[in-house]
Amino acid sequence: MAAVSGFGGVEIAYQEIGVGRPLVLMHGMTVSAAMWRRRKQAETIAASGYRVILPDFRGHGRSAKPRDPAVYRPDVLAYDSLALIEQLGLADYDLGGYSLGARVAVRMMVHGATPRRAVLAGHGMRGITGDGGSTTALLRRIFAAAGTFEPDSAEERMERWLRSTGVDLVALENVLDSIVATTRDEVAGIDVPALVLVGAEDERAATAGELATALPHGTLSMVPGNHVTAPMAPELVAAIIEFLGRA
Repeated sequence: MAAVSGFGGVEIAYQEIGVGRPLVLMHGMTVSAAMWRRRKQAETIAASGYRVILPDFRGHGRSAKPRDPAVYRPDVLAYDSLALIEQLGLADYDLGGYSLGARVAVRMMVHGATPRRAVLAGHGMRGITGDGGSTTALLRRIFAAAGTFEPDSAEERMERWLRSTGVDLVALENVLDSIVATTRDEVAGIDVPALVLVGAEDERAATAGELATALPHGTLSMVPGNHVTAPMAPELVAAIIEFLGRA
């Protein structure tokens, strides 16, 4: 595990697997880069000739989890990730992310990142241009009333799970407050070949085609699973490898 310095000097942890063409692959909300190793997804991609770089967003995983809202400027995750690319000296690379990671990848490109290809997984147009959907709403309820939910309610189960993983709820709320929605015009300005990749049973699949169509060079691919299970589907990894390997 290594680290770079993000916005405000906050330590951003990352790990690398494999050698070859760099692929920065980002995780979803509340989890960490470990999501890409649960079923050896990162290892499988690396075996196809990639140097897979797996950062933990601030407030997540092994990265710093400051509680001061001042260090969570709008788009801070995108600025942290751009700092990672700069400090690693990546000039020719691919970029990918799942769920929150897809939103951050989009914001990076809005701010000038120019990967050769981009994988936007686990989101459709609504999540990119809106508030992130039902998961964001659930987290907002937990932040507002932690410790008060009825046993075995959706909120209580999520809060219990979050606490079991060691997540800092204050830091996580700051992360959520920093996320910036992308306009449709900004989506239309992303002049990079992009794969929109989503589970067929994910509610976000309803607007995935819309996102792929709005991107100037967008492609849509559906894989088995819902928002939680799709990242572990072999078909998702296969779709990433196939897309990145196109001439």
